[in-house]
Amino acid sequence: MLDDKSHLQANFGYLFEDDLINEIQKVGIYKTIPKNTAIIDVGEYIKSMPLLLKGAIKILREDENGEELVLYYLEKGDTCAMTLSCCLGQTKSKIAAISETEVELILIPKEKMGEWLAKYKTWQAFILQSYHARVDELLEAIDTIAFLKMDERLFKYLKDKAMITHDDLINTTHKEISDDLHTSRVVVSRLLKKLENEGKIKLHRNSIKVIAL
Repeated sequence: MLDDKSHLQANFGYLFEDDLINEIQKVGIYKTIPKNTAIIDVGEYIKSMPLLLKGAIKILREDENGEELVLYYLEKGDTCAMTLSCCLGQTKSKIAAISETEVELILIPKEKMGEWLAKYKTWQAFILQSYHARVDELLEAIDTIAFLKMDERLFKYLKDKAMITHDDLINTTHKEISDDLHTSRVVVSRLLKKLENEGKIKLHRNSIKVIAL
């Protein structure tokens, strides 16, 4: 049981009625997760669904060779509806989730998720909205890969990271970026220099400042 529901109320009180908030407080498990920590791995059975109170989570997809591609980010007030479908269908996860920043979240046991869909219309609306938002983000990710040139993809990636962390100074390496974008470090280094010459970013050692947001 959560000792204090103030953070829960602050983040989800405008969405859920008091009875649902009280149920979440009783069964939810509060966790703090350090930055760059794996929360879900591909192939795992998911036993709970996260409600994000603070921070950002990066959702990735792996190919058959273990190469990763960033699909979208979760922010405060979000959940990942894909975990719901895995829980209810008792299937293994097809995505990985890594904390982009330090994260505070509440884990909802899978036994309650289906029950609340029938019991609370606000929970049902929240889950459907989450599905809709994630589908939109997946379509955007597909459009980005299909239609944007690599330098445009790179700049969009940097802007998205700055937006999600609420900081225009991004602490990362060329290798980390190349892994997220499923390309080579050499290509990333060349395109970062191009973006710097265009006045869109400023390169520092192990960090990048996004200028043109």
